[in-house]
Amino acid sequence: MLKSQFLQQTVSPELVLNAYRQGYFPMADGRNGPIKFYFYEPRGIIPLDERFTVRRSLRQIIKKKTFEIRFNSAFEKVIRSCARHDDLSDQEIWISEEMIAIYTELHKRGIAHSVEAWQNNELCGGLYGLTIGAVFCGESMFSRFPFASQAALIALVERLQEKHFTLLDSQMESQHLKQFGLFSVSQAEYLGMLADALSKKVFW
Repeated sequence: MLKSQFLQQTVSPELVLNAYRQGYFPMADGRNGPIKFYFYEPRGIIPLDERFTVRRSLRQIIKKKTFEIRFNSAFEKVIRSCARHDDLSDQEIWISEEMIAIYTELHKRGIAHSVEAWQNNELCGGLYGLTIGAVFCGESMFSRFPFASQAALIALVERLQEKHFTLLDSQMESQHLKQFGLFSVSQAEYLGMLADALSKKVFW
């Protein structure tokens, strides 16, 4: 269940980072609406160990190198593709222009990152999130071509494993992500995992 905790009239990158450190994440009410902070109970976690699973058909697609994976080469394109301002009604939009500006600033600071799946120099899918300590807080993903966002997710997990991250937070449960081994924990359990990850120093 999505639970709203507080609303701030003035939202800064620093406030957003502090919210993540306390286990909350931001969502806006429409393209230009106010930003509220939430947590989801139970919390969705994508494993970074042997529990992360990739079905055989998807492994074959990855082996064929259908997509070229890039990191941080088109952050604003990725977040705007995830926001889908041209496709959704205002009531369905939760990535506002203000949020795009905040995350773009965090990207410039080396905190927010994008993982992109390209084909013939065309952006086919991707995801974005931010890093604090040894946790990657996944925000959103999109796909314009079959399996593009899934290829980006696999590349993200491989990078996080290589860099010794310990927590990949997907925020909400998702049937789509359960194929990769997503599991759920209570918010209290998540806060314990988060505290441990925040105590570690790793580099993207």
